[in-house]
Amino acid sequence: MAALTAVGAHLRIPIPYVPVTLQTAVVCLAGLWLGPRAGMWSQIVYLFVGLVGFPVFAKGGGPQYVLEPSFGYLLGFVPAAGIVGVIAGTGSSLWRALLAVGAGLMVIYAVGVAGLYVNLRYIVATQLDAVSIIQLGLAPLPKDLLLGVGTAWAGRRLQQTRKYSGI
Repeated sequence: MAALTAVGAHLRIPIPYVPVTLQTAVVCLAGLWLGPRAGMWSQIVYLFVGLVGFPVFAKGGGPQYVLEPSFGYLLGFVPAAGIVGVIAGTGSSLWRALLAVGAGLMVIYAVGVAGLYVNLRYIVATQLDAVSIIQLGLAPLPKDLLLGVGTAWAGRRLQQTRKYSGI
């Protein structure tokens, strides 16, 4: 799932500060399919590989990436995968999977928008007000909500596959 998160980073629409990617769908899928612990570890591996210097993030990689405006979203991936896994449980219904994905997206966006605010105000030192930064940070949310429905459905199907195969 760490590798799929990297692939999702490179399927993107570049917009200022926060590119639109498929990463959030993969993060939620990691929590649904792998469960909370393995889902979180997949995202920790993803962050580690990117911070070591492999170009797995949307704009490259390396330790300097912590200064990117979108780095807060990446930090939110770890707890989001865990929360999705906890809420979804093992034999979740589609509604529970949808709730889990929604909660995961809330975590990603809460951590991401907070990180974006800190970055734009104190590192980049823009003159944007808080409302503008929040609007900018939430720009990809409609796409993620739409993808979240498909992610919940796919995650539920993968859970069923895992249950029947003994994984």
